[in-house]
Amino acid sequence: MIDWLDEVLPPVFPATSKALNEPNGLLAAGGRVSPLWADSAYRKGIFPWNDPGEARLWWSPAPRAVITAESFHLPRTVRKLLRREQLSISCNLAFDSVIQSCAQPRDYESGTWICDEIIDCYSRLQRAGRAFSVECWDTDGYLCGGFYGLTIGSAVFGESMFSRRSNASKLAFATAAPILFASGVTLIDCQMKTDHLGQFGLIELERKAFEGILQKATEQPLQLMLPGWLA
Repeated sequence: MIDWLDEVLPPVFPATSKALNEPNGLLAAGGRVSPLWADSAYRKGIFPWNDPGEARLWWSPAPRAVITAESFHLPRTVRKLLRREQLSISCNLAFDSVIQSCAQPRDYESGTWICDEIIDCYSRLQRAGRAFSVECWDTDGYLCGGFYGLTIGSAVFGESMFSRRSNASKLAFATAAPILFASGVTLIDCQMKTDHLGQFGLIELERKAFEGILQKATEQPLQLMLPGWLA
């Protein structure tokens, strides 16, 4: 059994140690997604995710997939792609378009977890300087890929990516990640391991280790000031 969270009460989550092993990380249901709830959840390593039509679900999987300032690296193949592809990379120039693009159903699924509530929450966070987008543009000025995420202190929480051209989201991340780490970011939370991000130095941490470095990161007084054009 998992706890049901009352959306009219302040956000109080169960201890993450209560998360289920199967499905991995399921912690609670109910509540709502708002800037206050998101801030409270992410500081504890908890995030919302559910299929359309389901009750709101909250997760804290273990192990946790992260990229740290120490583990990050750019593979040689990605460096070659960055030199070869004629793409421009920007930050926060098209947040609404990025999150709407991420919300579009993929070819292999019928729905999306990025509902109107999620879009409203992260759009408000972006206007407050707490969320950001990275955009990938082709030579015709077409938005062909990108991703968005949330920042708390020196922690970045990657939320979703999209690509309308091969390698677009990969190159957006490859361009932005070194700038994020150079700006003082110490941790990028990727939630679950994927081949897409595994090549960038992704590591998996057990719950206690992850929550330890997460607490330190979120308590750092870092305000990211990213340029409009990254490359």
